[in-house]
Amino acid sequence: MTTSASTPHVPSSPQVEVPLPTTKILESELAISFDYTRSLGPVLSPFALALRDGRILGGRTSDGRTLVPPVEFDPATGQPTTELVEVGNSGTVVSWSWQPEPIVGQALSKPFAFALIKLDGADGALLHVVDVDGPEQMSTGMRVHATWRPVRTGRIDDIAAFVPGDAPSDAVNSPDAESIADADGNVVITTPIALSVMHAATEVESWYLEGLKSGKLLGGRVATGEVYFPPRVASPADGSHTTGQVELADTGTITTFCIVNVPFLGQQIKPPYVAAYVLLDGADIPFLHLILDTPAEDVRMGMRVKAVWRPESEWDHTLRNVSHFAPSGEPDAPFESYRNHL
Repeated sequence: MTTSASTPHVPSSPQVEVPLPTTKILESELAISFDYTRSLGPVLSPFALALRDGRILGGRTSDGRTLVPPVEFDPATGQPTTELVEVGNSGTVVSWSWQPEPIVGQALSKPFAFALIKLDGADGALLHVVDVDGPEQMSTGMRVHATWRPVRTGRIDDIAAFVPGDAPSDAVNSPDAESIADADGNVVITTPIALSVMHAATEVESWYLEGLKSGKLLGGRVATGEVYFPPRVASPADGSHTTGQVELADTGTITTFCIVNVPFLGQQIKPPYVAAYVLLDGADIPFLHLILDTPAEDVRMGMRVKAVWRPESEWDHTLRNVSHFAPSGEPDAPFESYRNHL
């Protein structure tokens, strides 16, 4: 990993406590996302393949009922479902609710109805959407039929929506659609999962984050005397509030560490590299960061390190401003100086 170091703010009086400032509370939208990949197995795979072909399959249970979508195990006996039967593309609305304001990721971008639909030939209801202009066009007992997407991928939203009426639309197969089953006939699908939340930092977090944007490492002293970095709202020992702000130097000691040898998806540094707990000078708890600019096998407990900062133009309200820590060249710290912080 190659970075350009920048000179951070150096505290004129390191480890001197100052009163807590009045700080504007920081807010930021946080987006979390990942792709969830799974095999549909021996029952839902044929169901997915049928959707791709414009057909709907149900699973026959031991008591003669047909459930859509099919369940992998019979709800009455617990035995695996082995018989799949085709049901109709039309059905009856059993119950429904109106969605006046669609959200991102839902089947339709206009207001629509969620409905439980009992398809012809089925004994259970399928949850899907009904495309109508308003709730006055919905009613329990109304007949609806499926409309299909022109290009289908073996997902339940291959059915674009249900619409009023009893004349099902024929699904037109896409000539350029690719096979979605593996050699064993199982379908593997990837579903993007995403969550976006607006996070409001605490006052303590806010001045800590503002400090990072200014090139400062600000810790918090609690009533029992310990200095925490990052600072805490309250002491984990007795629950007392943080009482003072302490500006720390960007040097410290490695307490414990691990060498990362296993590659993983999204990894930005080629293994092997070191993740270590660094106890900043004047702090009473270490925090996790990267140790670079030295062979992994040379990293050791007690090694003295110094922060390597990214260019000041890249600084934001995160600890990423410190690219990593590197050996400072100082003699190793004696074990007694960090033994209580392991």
